[in-house]
Amino acid sequence: MTPAYAGLTEPHAAMVVSRGRWWSLMGVAALILLLDQGVKWMVAAHLPLGDGITVTAWFNLVHVLNPGASFSLLADAGGWQRHALTAVGIAVSVALAVLLRRGVRSRLEAAAYVGLIGGALGNVGDRLRIGAVVDYLDLHWGDMHWPAFNLADIFIVGSAALLVLASFGVGAAQRGAARENAT
Repeated sequence: MTPAYAGLTEPHAAMVVSRGRWWSLMGVAALILLLDQGVKWMVAAHLPLGDGITVTAWFNLVHVLNPGASFSLLADAGGWQRHALTAVGIAVSVALAVLLRRGVRSRLEAAAYVGLIGGALGNVGDRLRIGAVVDYLDLHWGDMHWPAFNLADIFIVGSAALLVLASFGVGAAQRGAARENAT
């Protein structure tokens, strides 16, 4: 009878990618957080709230505040969203840090967790400091504008995409094979 972890050398072999490098990975997340906060500070210091600078025919630098979540979801919710979104950002970051400490299956998954932690905490920092997230990147076509966003948002969305990509990787194939062999 083939054990459930067929294809792996031991049951936890695939879970050691980040365990020994946890502090380094947390350092990278901290660098993402600091980079995000630094850019937001530069925008707030040099561009008045509500103003914008045309960079190209389709891109502006702007200074806006978003009290809600992505795409200004919950922006008019009356203030409770600040605390709820802060709590969610902290909880997700702690959970991902714990998962990294335990070890993940691939470097891609580790990179995704690091980007999610750094991006989430970048936006949490804004909510704690000023009650809203500073957004400054404005993509548009004519008069149609995509909701403004920031570097933290780029790391969050990019890392979510990496996580989806990682789910199709070697680890996923090995888990599928192990399930087939177990039945």
